[in-house]
Amino acid sequence: MHNILTKEDLEALQKEYDYRNVTLRAEIAREKMEAAAHGDRSENAEYIAAKQRYYENNRRLAYLRKMIKTAKLVEDVGEDRCNIGDKILIEFVEDNEKEEITLTSTLKSDPTKWFIGVESPLGAAIYKRKVGDTVIVNSPQGDYSVKIHEIIKNK
Repeated sequence: MHNILTKEDLEALQKEYDYRNVTLRAEIAREKMEAAAHGDRSENAEYIAAKQRYYENNRRLAYLRKMIKTAKLVEDVGEDRCNIGDKILIEFVEDNEKEEITLTSTLKSDPTKWFIGVESPLGAAIYKRKVGDTVIVNSPQGDYSVKIHEIIKNK
């Protein structure tokens, strides 16, 4: 599986990875060493907290490594097609309801604000489509139709 990301998303992930791998990792190691010097590690709250931070940092580093490794940069799809960053006026055909959504990368999706990730069922269905296209969205709750009415390009 690939994570479709913008160049800015990828740079932010790499920046966080570099910070966590170098600066934060050294900081946590220092904390662990200082806490361990206070004696019995099994009852040392400072040591236990530092160890917990160490494991949390390693989990986040693994996640970031995976996201960076599997990243696929968003491609230029043309001015007349839906792309990441565009606001899109869609119509849910069965309900005859219109909604303006923003197509986003995986990292910035927030369905409660209508920021729809390009890898979600709705995002995948409209990604690279044109105004006037009607697409079938294959969602876990059932299939539905969406018509694209307008694309407002992100400049």
